[in-house]
Amino acid sequence: MKSLNDLTIHLYADGADKAGILDLYAKPYIKGLTTNPSLMKKAGIKDYEAFAKDVLQTVTAKPISLEVFTDDPKEMKRQALRIKGWANNVYTKIPITNSRGESCLALIKELGQEGVKLNVTALLTLRQVAGVAEALNPAVPAVVSVFAGRIADTGVDPMPLMRACGALLYAQPKAELLWASTREVLNIFQAEECGCAIITVPHDILAKAAKMVGLDLTDLSLDTVKTFAKDAADAGFQL
Repeated sequence: MKSLNDLTIHLYADGADKAGILDLYAKPYIKGLTTNPSLMKKAGIKDYEAFAKDVLQTVTAKPISLEVFTDDPKEMKRQALRIKGWANNVYTKIPITNSRGESCLALIKELGQEGVKLNVTALLTLRQVAGVAEALNPAVPAVVSVFAGRIADTGVDPMPLMRACGALLYAQPKAELLWASTREVLNIFQAEECGCAIITVPHDILAKAAKMVGLDLTDLSLDTVKTFAKDAADAGFQL
């Protein structure tokens, strides 16, 4: 089985824990980073811009995606242009719709024409991806984030859909398909098999992958049995 260094798909670390971000940024197999307002809230971040600029002092050589946080298209554009100006390696995350379900495709097209590198996020359907494929500027790098993990949560196999998404983006040479909402280590290899360019992986799953990928399964079986035996002894179980 492959090691993480052998992957052709690019691993992006997904989180808002500064220590974790900086640690993973230094790993050769981590090719980029992403975050979002929910992860920032969970990490206790209060000042969005201060946090981002602090991280960008170190994260200079790999792409990082930072998301807007408004429902108003004009304000979304203002935030996107401001975020763009923080560093050349920043991709600005724009959701496919706002929280009222109103399409952001017109804004995506406008920002692309202004040279903003975009990460279009929260996509779950082929229709959404087709719309993005039409809206992107072919001359500007972009990431198209399809939430394969959330699709799988509904009981639907995301792999055929992800392959179809890749086909829809064929005419966008600078657009990269990203497998988002990763749930387990296996998803990394599924995303690679589907032809995705990128997968975003939470910090805890990256830690598990670094530890587990490539392990001999017979050895892992024995380790499992040893764990059961140790825990039973430590608990003082008797029959």
